Amino acid sequence: MYQTIAEFVDVWRSESENTHKIMCELTDASLAQRVSPEGRTLGRIAWHIVQTLGEMGGRAGLAVEGADEKTPQPATAAAIADAYRAGASALERALPAAWSDADLAGEIELYGEKWTRAKTLHVLLVHEIHHRAQMTVLMRQAGLRVPGVYGPAREEWTAYGMPAQE
Repeated sequence: MYQTIAEFVDVWRSESENTHKIMCELTDASLAQRVSPEGRTLGRIAWHIVQTLGEMGGRAGLAVEGADEKTPQPATAAAIADAYRAGASALERALPAAWSDADLAGEIELYGEKWTRAKTLHVLLVHEIHHRAQMTVLMRQAGLRVPGVYGPAREEWTAYGMPAQE
């Protein structure tokens, strides 16, 4: 778990950049891609990530400017990516304004449970990573390029002079 705000922000910057990179590959047509008839669309999952920044941040006492759970999904992929970038930056700014390093050990009530603020930041991060992974599957189904996040994606191996791994 995180011991300092700076420690989280360091990880957050890297992970939010990865999420933004994925979102920038979306197209307007791809937003309707579903894994199944009852599943969420790619656009809905991307927008859920955006909304969670304000929704969970707000419940945790952070003033994260931007979309929340009531904000309707934009019609374009570019608007979703822009809203994500703005929300991720707003979260980064809101943290040191509202919490100190000592506050991370303090508990708050979220979703009917008691979480430390450090756990709240961890859950926010892994929640985003979870949905980002879902997005990459739908992106492949939609025929989109999937950029590498923790290593090269299939399409990127040739840049290393190697065949894509099986």
